[in-house]
Formats: sequence, C-alpha cells, structure tokens
Amino acid sequence: MPRMFGTDGVRGVANTPDLSPELAFALGRAAATLARRDAGQRPVAVIGRDTRRSGPMLAAALSAGICSAGGDVVDLGVVTTPGVAFITTHMQADFGVMISASHNPAPDNGIKFFSRDGYKLPDAVEDELEALVRSTTDTMPRPTGADLGTIRTSEAEVAAYIQHLVATGSPLRGMRVVVDCGHGAAYRLAPEVLRRLGAEVIPLNTAPDGININDGCGSTHPEALQQAVLAHKAHAGIAHDGDADRCMAVDERGQLVDGDQIMSICALDLKRRGLLPGDTVVATVMSNMGLELFLREHGLRLLRTKVGDRYVLEEMLKGGYTLGGEQSGHVIFGALATTGDGILTAVQLLSVVAREGQPLSALANQWQRLPQWLENVRVSRKEGWEENPAIRAAVAEAEAALAGRGRVLVRASGTEPLIRVMLEGPDMDQLRSLAAAIGEVVRAELR
Repeated sequence: MPRMFGTDGVRGVANTPDLSPELAFALGRAAATLARRDAGQRPVAVIGRDTRRSGPMLAAALSAGICSAGGDVVDLGVVTTPGVAFITTHMQADFGVMISASHNPAPDNGIKFFSRDGYKLPDAVEDELEALVRSTTDTMPRPTGADLGTIRTSEAEVAAYIQHLVATGSPLRGMRVVVDCGHGAAYRLAPEVLRRLGAEVIPLNTAPDGININDGCGSTHPEALQQAVLAHKAHAGIAHDGDADRCMAVDERGQLVDGDQIMSICALDLKRRGLLPGDTVVATVMSNMGLELFLREHGLRLLRTKVGDRYVLEEMLKGGYTLGGEQSGHVIFGALATTGDGILTAVQLLSVVAREGQPLSALANQWQRLPQWLENVRVSRKEGWEENPAIRAAVAEAEAALAGRGRVLVRASGTEPLIRVMLEGPDMDQLRSLAAAIGEVVRAELR
C-alpha cells in the first residue's frame, strides 16, 4: 500500500478518495489524539488554507475531526503556508495545518502538518498519523459535552505575522514593485507587507474565485509580470505560487531572477553583515554551477543536497546554516523562519536592493549561468545504476574532460523509466558530446 504522506503532506484531487472530506476528518481526529497524548492536555491546532474552492470544505472536515477528539481549532482562513508555520509557534499551538497544493492547478489540494516548533512533521510522526487513520479498530477518544473542541477565528494572529514580515525588512520608499499573487494565498498579505515598508505596489492577480489559482499566473507563469514591470517602469517584480512559500523576481529590465540569483544576492549581503554562519549556502543538486563558482570567488561554500526543500532544511539545521533554497524560488532564511517564505524572501531581496542603491539587474547579473544539457535515457530497469562500474567510469571520464569547469549529474527519474544525465559547463558542444557518451553506456548497461 503506498504511503499516504508524500514529500509535502497528503496530496490529491480534492473530493476523490485520495483527498476526501472523510480523510480530512480522520486526519484531524488522529492529529488531535497524538497531540493530546504528547501534551497531556487539551490540544490547540492552527488551520490555514489557500484560495481553492475545496479549501473551506477540507478545513471544515479537518476542524470537525480535531474537535471530535477534544482539540480546539484556530481557523486563520486564507493565509500562506509559512504564515501557518509562524503562527503555530507564535501562539504556542500544539500543531498547525495548511490546506494547499502549492503551485498545482485548482482541482488539486493537500494537507500539510507542522509541529509546535513550526517545522514539517518528521516521517515517524506522519507514520503514526497514517497508522491511526488506517486502523480498523478506532481507539481514538470521542468526548462529549464540555469536553468537545471549539473553533474560533483570529485576525490578530495574522496581523502578528504581517508585522513580523515588515520588521525583517528595510524601508522601500521610492521603490515601485509589481506583485503577482497568482490569485493565491498571498493576494492580500504580499501587497500589504510591501506597502507598509513604503513601496508603491502594483498588484496583479488578486481576485481569487476558487478556480483561478495559478492559472497562467504566479511564479510558474511570470510572462505577464515581466510585461507589467516594463509597462509600469517598476524597479522590480515579485511572483508567488499558490501558497506563497516561493518567490521569483523580475528585474527592472523585465528579466527573470530565479532562486539561484536570489540566494547569491542575499548570501553576499548576509556575509557583509556577519550573518552567514560557516560562510555556507545550502542548495540542491539542481542549482546552477555558476552559482557555486560565484560563491567560491567570494569565499563562500555551496553545500548541495538531494532535490527537495525538506533536504535543504535538514542540512541547514544540522550545520547551523541560515540560508538555503532551490532554483524554483523556495528560499529559506533560517534565522527568520522555519520554512521557505515567498513574502519574506521578497522583503529580504528588495531590502538588499534598497540598501545597495543598485538596480536589481546589476545585483542579479554578477555571475554567468553555465549552459546545461539534459539527456533523458529510457531504460528497462533503474535498479543498480549507481553501483554499475561502466556507468561510473563513463561519468568519471566526463568529469575529467570538464576539468573542474563543469559538473555531471546523473539521477534516476522518480516516476518514469528514465536515467537523467545532466551536464553543465562552458562549451555546449562538449556537453552534448559527453552526455551522449554517458547515455550510450547507460542504455547498454540497463537495457
């Protein structure tokens, strides 16, 4: 039986067996039961959601489950994923829940849990939740009368989150910023935060109707934002995904500024201010080698992890590092948040622009992105490719040919019978040739 929890909570098409109201109710009961066991008292849960039509339905079912097990619910309504993480710790709740499918289309949704310290639940706790939900014997409590849980709303907690974001930034007076909220969770919060910092804000896609979230807009579709920045002669553009845990930017020339560039800008700023422990930035294997070379030139180290923000965060916590993220714009400022926060990232990026007094294009283009070439090799089996001597020899030969001026990344697809061969380096013709050579060996060995 497949594991219920994926890398980012429980996901699926809302109102199907994969993500039904019945499942949300059961998850709520199970989470409240575990929280009561661990806290030894009546638990309090924080719930937020993005703007999908299925959000209120799932929130109602989840809340009912929590109340059914004797837990109290603070319903935040529409708020960002990092907002839920922050508020969970700010009000010392026992756990938090975000209902969102991030950058996915409107029919999808998801349920993501946070522990009382604002971090995603460990796998072991998720496994306990799943075991309770799947159990054929219901041993969870069903209190009655005054022991039932309650539900209340709290605008004050959302206001505290806004104030936290504002407090992390520098004044942005005189700066004109276009903000694409993707008809998602940031549609009110992002413009409000930047206005409070003094920026002139031109908002885009702030009219959610339940089905237009991420629809041709937001961080995965920045084209309209790029045009708007030029049309309004703005200093910068900011784009968020559905739950606003990501941020992509656009400079004053209309050019995209991705997560790698954002990390490079913020890394140098944190280094100058003595706020970059270990002179280290954590990123995944997918970040461009140009970033790594640039950081190295400035005495900084890029530490790479597997693909996924949870692996970035794990490495940051293990090493005590305060900056990490992904090329997709999921950036984590460990001293300010427990998860990636798109609005916080926008505040930090624009604050550097304001303090430096330089256009965003100048800061973003301090390094050259190395060309990449990706070869997808279809195979009959993926097992054992990492230990295969012939494949390892072909990779080593390619790395020697690049002579430290590039890199080779070979990994198996998680969903298809493919081995992905990605090379970076200064010469595209060389990359194609080396990738083809590795591909031939992979194809021969795994046929």
